[in-house]
Amino acid sequence: MKVYMGLKCKPGSYNEVLKKLLLGLHIDQQNLHLLFGPVDILVQFPDLKNIQEFTEKWFNPIRRIGEDEDWITNTISLIVISEGPKLVETPYAFIFLNTKPKSLETVQKKLLTIPEVLSADVVLGPFDIICSVKAADRDELEPLVSVIQQITGIESSITSIASPIRVMPDW
Repeated sequence: MKVYMGLKCKPGSYNEVLKKLLLGLHIDQQNLHLLFGPVDILVQFPDLKNIQEFTEKWFNPIRRIGEDEDWITNTISLIVISEGPKLVETPYAFIFLNTKPKSLETVQKKLLTIPEVLSADVVLGPFDIICSVKAADRDELEPLVSVIQQITGIESSITSIASPIRVMPDW
């Protein structure tokens, strides 16, 4: 079982949240993504036994990070119901897609035929699919997003470029 958790942080607090995720909760940096988009931090939890494990081990501790300072202002949990390939390289961007209900599986299959698509997971939540993509830069990303948006059955998309997570020297 796999779950994503999106975190929206109070302005100026994402470094502290990252520090707690990396050093306090020992989340593998490979599963953390700093984004420019609907969420500031996207955390991936692969290989979960069940939803109870996610809730007790991750959801409850994460939502309490910096609770006295309101570091996390919103959370989104996205439970994967149809998993794409595991990420083996760092994505340049994540594309959050909404599809027509009858087109969900077809869109996922079509996405996975595009060479730049690293993974496409069908999720429960405010989005239908989370798609991770590779690109060298924004100039490569733009035509890729255009190709993806033209897939029959896609209703809307939000593209979030990932930023490298740099562990600060004072951590």
